[in-house]
Amino acid sequence: MDIDITGIQAKIINGKYIVSFTHTEKVRLRRIEAKEIEEAICKGAIIEPYPDDPRGPSCLILGFTSQNRPLHVVCGKIEEEEILIITAYEPDSKEREADWKTRKRGF
Repeated sequence: MDIDITGIQAKIINGKYIVSFTHTEKVRLRRIEAKEIEEAICKGAIIEPYPDDPRGPSCLILGFTSQNRPLHVVCGKIEEEEILIITAYEPDSKEREADWKTRKRGF
């Protein structure tokens, strides 16, 4: 199964998403606003698809906010009417190459 970024982006634009309750506090502490998550997804690309996730197809998206802040956003339940935003965070330069996509060896 191919995971399509345009379908995810359309749902985000139409407000068809929820943020995982278990990660809402983490996202708040990271000072990431819903608007930034929306921007990152709508300008982003899937860098790690997880089509065989036992909870249902999901993916890791890399996108940038209007302030050029890089964000990784994990989306789940992407085949359902409302996407689940599992978490969002700024990628760590210790774990990722300068392109923010590629994992460094050992991570």
